[in-house]
Amino acid sequence: MDFSLTEEQEAIRDLAGKILSERVRHERLLELERSGEWFDLALWRELAAANLPGVALPEACGGSGFSLLELCLVLTEVGRHVAPVPLFASSVIGAAAIAEFGSDAQRERWLRPLVERGAVLSAALSEAGASIPAQPRVSARRDGGGWRLDGEKTCVPAGLLAERILVPARTPEGVAVFALDASASGVTRERQVMTSGEPQARLLLDGARVAGDDLLGDAAGGAAIVDWLVLRASVALAAIQLGVCEGALRDTSAYVAQRKQFGRPIATFQAVALRAADAYIDTCCLRAVVQQAAWRIAAGRPAEASVAAAKWWAATAGMRVVHSAQHLHGGIGSDMDYPVHRYFLWAKQNELLFGGARQQLALLGDRLVEGGATGARA
Repeated sequence: MDFSLTEEQEAIRDLAGKILSERVRHERLLELERSGEWFDLALWRELAAANLPGVALPEACGGSGFSLLELCLVLTEVGRHVAPVPLFASSVIGAAAIAEFGSDAQRERWLRPLVERGAVLSAALSEAGASIPAQPRVSARRDGGGWRLDGEKTCVPAGLLAERILVPARTPEGVAVFALDASASGVTRERQVMTSGEPQARLLLDGARVAGDDLLGDAAGGAAIVDWLVLRASVALAAIQLGVCEGALRDTSAYVAQRKQFGRPIATFQAVALRAADAYIDTCCLRAVVQQAAWRIAAGRPAEASVAAAKWWAATAGMRVVHSAQHLHGGIGSDMDYPVHRYFLWAKQNELLFGGARQQLALLGDRLVEGGATGARA
């Protein structure tokens, strides 16, 4: 399979890389981190002006009409620059399901603001003590022409900034997905700081009011929507992890080439060269499995096993690469005023979200049992 990029794909990747390389500087990241804001909203608005958050959204609502494959190119650039922007929250877990399952009116109402002004979207897929997003504990009951939601969601990406948050909840008919107005009565958002330093939200719902036309799909089809969404979110995280590895490898290569010991660059030492070479191989392998998984989804082919493989590589190879980056930097790699530590923190967070290596191996094992070798290749 030839995964060479088309001219349009190269243009998308290069545009994202150009904006991020010009705007994401170590000094700017330190400023944001020390302020407690973390997210660079000025950069986010610049990405929105270039229509990069809408690259995989329908043209009818202002998007570019490309697929998850092109969006993954942008996500990889975000990872390479460890850029603190809500692209994963807004364009993947927030907008993708609306674009696929929403009505024309819902797409226009919720996706166009993302494309035109960088409105932030998200989804609340995690709950304390519940590991399967499609089996939520949050409940929803009808209330006149609308719904009332009760329960708690945790670790909502960009949840403190989001205008709309997709919330899976149990109804008497089954699982449903609601596009919750984050400012609605009965909604409380509390700050949660993740491993990477990213502020996410704990979402407390106490009779939170949801209008009847804020239901995505129907009141019984939400589990399928959540599974659809988690599959795409998993490969998106693997794409971010690929960028993290590429950035860590780039900075480490530059460091070992200029850092001298015993009168010569440490890059010439065999142990250093072998460790860097292993990190390069891991990064190349991760790139291949991410491209395959994203392509299968974009082409409408079965992708569960490919996504599990990509997420497994992101968890295992990703952590090997950032560990090597830390070790090859020596003591300075532990300095929080030095930039390399961000790759490690981002990689650790990406490793575990939506299932780490063990969970992905379990998924692949299930595929082998259910479908044999053919299923494993899907």
